[in-house]
Amino acid sequence: MAIHFSRKEFNNRQAKAIRALNERGLDGLLMFRQESMYYLSGYDSFGYAMFQCLYLGADGRMVLLTRAPDLAQAELTSILDDIRIWKDEAGMNPAQNLKKLLKELNCDNKNLGIEYDSVGLTAHNYRLVDNALAGFCELSDASDLVNKLRYIKSETELTYIRKAAELADDAYDAGVKLTKAGAFEGDILAAMQGAVFQGGGTYAGNEFIIGSGEHALLCRYHAGPRQLDAVDQMTLEWAGCYRRYHAAMMRTVLIGEAQPEHHHMHSVATDALLACEEALKPGNTLGDVFAAHAGVMDAGGLREHRLNACGYTMGCAYAPIWVDYPMIFENNPMLVEENMVFFLHMIVMNRDNRLAMCPGHSVIIGANGAERLSRTPLDLEIK
Repeated sequence: MAIHFSRKEFNNRQAKAIRALNERGLDGLLMFRQESMYYLSGYDSFGYAMFQCLYLGADGRMVLLTRAPDLAQAELTSILDDIRIWKDEAGMNPAQNLKKLLKELNCDNKNLGIEYDSVGLTAHNYRLVDNALAGFCELSDASDLVNKLRYIKSETELTYIRKAAELADDAYDAGVKLTKAGAFEGDILAAMQGAVFQGGGTYAGNEFIIGSGEHALLCRYHAGPRQLDAVDQMTLEWAGCYRRYHAAMMRTVLIGEAQPEHHHMHSVATDALLACEEALKPGNTLGDVFAAHAGVMDAGGLREHRLNACGYTMGCAYAPIWVDYPMIFENNPMLVEENMVFFLHMIVMNRDNRLAMCPGHSVIIGANGAERLSRTPLDLEIK
């Protein structure tokens, strides 16, 4: 099946979105985030790389404006039955098609929310929309409206995330099996991504991250895989992804031997991870969780080598990144609630001696605290 949720679940999500529109005094919402479109309709595509918009009215009507290549995509992956196509041709301005659609929907002089904070609404497309709708309707930033609804996961979503976590563990097992002196990073990545596909998963929202030697300090993927040295360190950050739902993990694997500082960094970082799990209880704030992280790291002498955030929420995500918001940082007042999902990463990057240690995994928040999703132990891995 290409539609991964029941009609009842979609109806519940749409009802919540409509209530949020009414609470904000909005007559409708213009969605440019693919995550929002997927969440409310099941529409699954990377068509957001071009101009497309999903309209949700306060009356419950939904209409998708997209390009011809995504017509069948929308028909087969979503519950949408009103799909409009703008034509690729010289001089075409799809924002004018959007205006025509909104006029048909009687949105003249209405107050519409819009997802400004979206990869799908580039600065170029924003200017097209802003110019096309100037004087036609009032636009209000509602980038967070659907995103806030996505924080609390349904049982079906949690099932998908648990499956994603299994795939993340499978990927780690496949990658570590090949990790040894002389191993090629490309083979390790291929094994990890292959394990996700073989388990029924899909592409993650961003590239798997691998870095060895001094590149183990990098938090981003970079082109140019290398072979591991006889004594080396390798940082991995990856995610299992199932039906677009993610469960991320992170580890630093040592090759040959561990330096004393590696052992110290590992001990402090894993203690910090456990402290964060303990702090992730309903009623606490994300600031409380970060304070637990910082307290352990700083007491262990790693203040200068830790980051200013130690995690973020997980859910459905599309390229270019699987990061969902909000992040766990100092004094963040957001309350932890049951059925939220977080990726906790304890990143230690000592740029003075070029050593790294980065344990991390995903958790679901239950009534009594965090449920760790990974079966992989936190022991220091030396190959």
